[in-house]
Amino acid sequence: MKYVCEVLLDLPRERVVELFDNTENLSKWQPDLQSFEHLHGEPGQPGAKSRMVFKEGRRRIELVETITRRNLPDEFSGTYEAKGVKNWVVNRFVDESGKTRWIAEQEFHFSGIMKIVAPFMRGAFPKQTQRYLEQFKAFAESA
Repeated sequence: MKYVCEVLLDLPRERVVELFDNTENLSKWQPDLQSFEHLHGEPGQPGAKSRMVFKEGRRRIELVETITRRNLPDEFSGTYEAKGVKNWVVNRFVDESGKTRWIAEQEFHFSGIMKIVAPFMRGAFPKQTQRYLEQFKAFAESA
């Protein structure tokens, strides 16, 4: 499954990237995030791995982030792996005359039980991504 979500922020790209690139800000725009733990590699650089734990309702979701590309302020990409799910994400930050368009390209591959369940949840994935982009916009524009 592939899709693209985007949001236009009323902030210069440098400020958007500064806020996005600070892991201390993650829980400010991802309220379901319970913990972020660096595992190995140079933090924030390609090859670095971190464990992220989310709590959505009664569900606990643990995933491992691996940074695959860091070309800021233009792009920050990575993979996110959880049981039965692998997600490739390309985040692009485009300067639009003092504003910033954040484009998040997503690709999901499923295995195990998720291969059966995911087709019934197709709409939930883009909605979740768009929600995170909108929450980041609200956080960033009020920071």
